[in-house]
Amino acid sequence: MASFRTWLPAVLLALVVASLDQGVKALVVRLLPPQASIPLVPGVLFLTHVRNTGVAFGLLSGIPPAVIVLVALTVVFLVTYNEGRRLHDRWSRVAGGLLLGGAAGNLGDRIRLGYVVDYLDLRIWPVFNLADTAVVCGSAILLLALLRRNRGEG
Repeated sequence: MASFRTWLPAVLLALVVASLDQGVKALVVRLLPPQASIPLVPGVLFLTHVRNTGVAFGLLSGIPPAVIVLVALTVVFLVTYNEGRRLHDRWSRVAGGLLLGGAAGNLGDRIRLGYVVDYLDLRIWPVFNLADTAVVCGSAILLLALLRRNRGEG
């Protein structure tokens, strides 16, 4: 298993991602009532206050919050454990930091509020947030790191 010192940058990245996500969410909640929207880049990007009771992009909104929290904690644990055991390169640590920070940002909402605050609205995709973006980017980087590693072993 990699030492804590090796993973310190990933932990710091996770803290930055979760903090930025929570900060933007606090501003959105303070400035916009639910469902209100303002253009950031007219015709392209809007700031829209949505309370997401579902999972990713509002899917499965009927699932009880406790189940979602339990599943999220399990996924975070498994990804972090797996990464610590098998992937030691820089990109894997970046992926781990993004995944952990994104999960922490949304999990914090889910535990405190019972829903996740979403705010980035492209109008062609469900409204999402910085934490969602971090999870998607972290997943993509992790997948590429795994493919690269497997190609090297094969």
